[in-house]
Amino acid sequence: MIRHFIWLLVLYSWNGNTQATFSHYGGLKMHPGANIGLHGNLINYGTFEQSEGLIGFYGSESIRVSGEVPLVIHDLEIATNYRTLLDLTLSIENNLNFISGDIENESKNPMASVQFLPGSFSNGASDFSKVTGYVTASLVEEFVFPVGDRYQIRPLQFNTENSSATLHCAFFRENPVISTNFGMLDSLAKPRELETIGTHEFWRLEGDSPGAVTMFWNAESNLPAIAQDVEQLELIGWQKSTQSWQLLGTVKRNGDLQEGFAISAVFTPDDYEVLTFGGRRIPKKFYKLDNYYLSPNNDGINDVLEIEELLDAPNNILKIYDRRGLLVFSVIGYSNQFNGFSNISNNVIDRNSGLPQGVYYYVAHLLDAGETYQGFLYLDR
Repeated sequence: MIRHFIWLLVLYSWNGNTQATFSHYGGLKMHPGANIGLHGNLINYGTFEQSEGLIGFYGSESIRVSGEVPLVIHDLEIATNYRTLLDLTLSIENNLNFISGDIENESKNPMASVQFLPGSFSNGASDFSKVTGYVTASLVEEFVFPVGDRYQIRPLQFNTENSSATLHCAFFRENPVISTNFGMLDSLAKPRELETIGTHEFWRLEGDSPGAVTMFWNAESNLPAIAQDVEQLELIGWQKSTQSWQLLGTVKRNGDLQEGFAISAVFTPDDYEVLTFGGRRIPKKFYKLDNYYLSPNNDGINDVLEIEELLDAPNNILKIYDRRGLLVFSVIGYSNQFNGFSNISNNVIDRNSGLPQGVYYYVAHLLDAGETYQGFLYLDR
């Protein structure tokens, strides 16, 4: 659709380049159907009396929005080839339409955020157009924050039963353990069930209303570095009171390690400094090897030494000794080969008749588990 615009521009020189600027001192009133298109900087010194209409930021250069008075716009459209830089709070009364170009606060100052007033919303947010700073949502029960970095959108959704909730959110593409914004967050300060902490990204979410968060990941999240499968993934946060990483309680996971989302249990955002992904510790598998009875008489019963646990852990070494401590059998990757005969070149008596009846001792090394087991077996002739 072709819109008709009112062009309100004042030219000035900036570092040798001509840049269009609109300085607003208050009193601008817009009626239904009115549109203003800005291709340059906006300096706001007064209050908009805008009740309807659309203001759009357009052009091929950066646009800076600054001034002494926070800016309130009914409908805003972003269609730039670069970015719109915020030095003040920009509030949306109805709709923020993303087409191209980011809205950015260079220092990610919460006092220069994009604020969605009650009942307002956004659409069209993508890798090519989003907010790379703080977003505030007022009086909401559910909100998807259109945040990210300069390269990708990294949305976060929060659901609460409190219709008067106010929330603040920003995305950071950096290691949360050594954040330049929040300092050192000790990677060793974590519960035993948490094995790993993501190192590529995190969100800052503020709000005093309990609710559940939905966090999305993609290939850039590098989740294969912290988990072997989706079920091992956990949503975690740095808890302020304990100064440690804690599980948020992940109630749902969807997708694979390249792309997906997870939903947390209910928590209060203000209790946590940052939110990110973690990997739950895989419980160590414990094996119970027994004592064994072997009667190699070819009746099909106990003719070989069967150790089921070693079949389940094929990366193993089994050694068998007689009562004098003499090694009589050794194999890497045992899979029920021992039938009472030695495979060791030593002084075994009457080797071709098999080992004599009696008690023998075994030592089993399970290499993957890092465990060693020992016991005895009775060889019956």
